[in-house]
Amino acid sequence: MPKTAREHDCTNPEHHVHDAGGYLQAVEKACEERGVRLTPLRAQVLGLIAEAGRPVKAYDLLDSMKALNGSSAPPTVYRALDFLLEQGFIHRLASMNAFVGCHHPHERHSVPFLICDGCHSAVELEDERITRLLDAQAKAMGFSPRAQTLEVHGLCAHCSAA
Repeated sequence: MPKTAREHDCTNPEHHVHDAGGYLQAVEKACEERGVRLTPLRAQVLGLIAEAGRPVKAYDLLDSMKALNGSSAPPTVYRALDFLLEQGFIHRLASMNAFVGCHHPHERHSVPFLICDGCHSAVELEDERITRLLDAQAKAMGFSPRAQTLEVHGLCAHCSAA
């Protein structure tokens, strides 16, 4: 079946990044391609999110920035987060008011997340059929969707077994 423009090629390692170092390199490359600047502050915020490996709240990022730099003003961290969100390098989990890195930094997309209420991990579902189905249903009802946020809360396999 041919892929649509919104589908990810999960077999292409350049478009699917899980380790923090590779993730930062992929974002740097995407910034070059888009002609946008990944400032040292933006890279530091992104690095903290990538290294966390789980959702991170803005104030936790701010505390980490203060520990690393001696001081950081909240507006600077929020501006960095705004840039990273706008470019699609991170996702905001509204229900947790937290941020996670995107495993596909070369492509802007919206995907559902499975969020564990036990350990607070978040898994980005890499199946765009859900997104397409929601878009199609909205359009069938005459609704013009601009953004999607789908967060499914429950317990991960590890927390369920405990």
